Amino acid sequence: METPKILIRKAEELEAYYQEHYQEAAPLVKNCFLNTIETTVKETGDDYFVITGDIPAMWLRDSAAQIMHYVRYACEDTKLQAIIEGVIRRQARMVLTDPYANAFNEAPNGNCYAHDLTDMGPYIWERKYEVDSLCAPVYLIYRYWKAVGKTDIFDGRIHDMLLLIRTVFSREQKHEESAYSFERKNCVETDTLPCGGKGNPTGYTGMTWSGFRPSDDRCIYGYLIPSQIMAVKAMEYAEEILRTVYQEEESAGKCRKLAREIEDGIKRYGITELPPFGKIYAYETDGLGNYVFMDDANCPSLLSLPYLGYCTAEDEVYKNTRAYILSEENPCYFSGSVIKGVGSPHTKKGNVWPIGIIMQALTSCDAEEIKECMDMLLASHAGTDYMHESINADDPEDYTRSWFAWANSLFAELLIRVKELGIYDAGGKGQ
Repeated sequence: METPKILIRKAEELEAYYQEHYQEAAPLVKNCFLNTIETTVKETGDDYFVITGDIPAMWLRDSAAQIMHYVRYACEDTKLQAIIEGVIRRQARMVLTDPYANAFNEAPNGNCYAHDLTDMGPYIWERKYEVDSLCAPVYLIYRYWKAVGKTDIFDGRIHDMLLLIRTVFSREQKHEESAYSFERKNCVETDTLPCGGKGNPTGYTGMTWSGFRPSDDRCIYGYLIPSQIMAVKAMEYAEEILRTVYQEEESAGKCRKLAREIEDGIKRYGITELPPFGKIYAYETDGLGNYVFMDDANCPSLLSLPYLGYCTAEDEVYKNTRAYILSEENPCYFSGSVIKGVGSPHTKKGNVWPIGIIMQALTSCDAEEIKECMDMLLASHAGTDYMHESINADDPEDYTRSWFAWANSLFAELLIRVKELGIYDAGGKGQ
């Protein structure tokens, strides 16, 4: 597929900036900026299929994140608009095929990650229900709408997708009454749900249950707070679209009501005292008095709340939470001789995720902290000039997934932000 000229031009402009202001970053610019469009996007009739990189399936969450840094340029290029709209159409088709699946095949070939005990179908690669997977297409279409101003994309399929997402979120407020279950045999325990595939018990909170995390690891407790927060914003975006574009006041009102119910649940059950940090967001809770305190590098994360548009970086509870996340008290925070940052139980202990370091920089108001994050990222790609999934904090040569497009796209977004902030403009590195 031919790369839209606007993206080539923007990549070249960004590369020139770093050649002048931070030469060590320059070799990564085009590689990471263009990685998604050049290696993972495929035209399939009237839409576009986006693989994650080294896995031949399309994740709702990853595909939205992989192209998000292109959205800001779409108003300047009709070819790019066609691609993004094609991805949106494919995502809507996927959600309408099965809103409980997290990853899909390009065609109904029956390929799957594993033969799981759940309601599989020929389009489904994996059927791990993750709240953030349904939020991702809403975020993408909303931000595209705001960037381009077009309403052509809002057809009946998009309308039905928005209503279905709200319906599923509402249904999963009382998960025990839902038909969804998931079990995988002969696997690590993080790949299957306990209690006959229903997950650990939860109490009613107003929040919406999630079976799995953005890492695709199972939730210990079903109310995953970063995903709840993303759901609040997704329902607010859906409300605005339904009211403004489709002129459906009743449907918009239902989205607003659900957003408020989830947010009330977050405030009542998702914020708790953790000495010495004060009031912080828990990572997970069950509404029955149990909590998981940690953060995972995969987004949505607690670290990413300002990036998700939920609060400012100066919000007091967020600041307390951030202090906890970036400390040794967070069981997923690792510090080594080369890098330090947030990792994930999804990979081995001691591995830091570039996505975590990038998100730390994207949510920081401190130029020195951002520079430190940039230095760590550039010290940890093992000479490949690409980002990876995770990296041994003491040995950059020991990494997982050499072709992980989400990390490359997010790093490109950081490169854009750093340039916009002018962090290296005066007396920067490489001059």
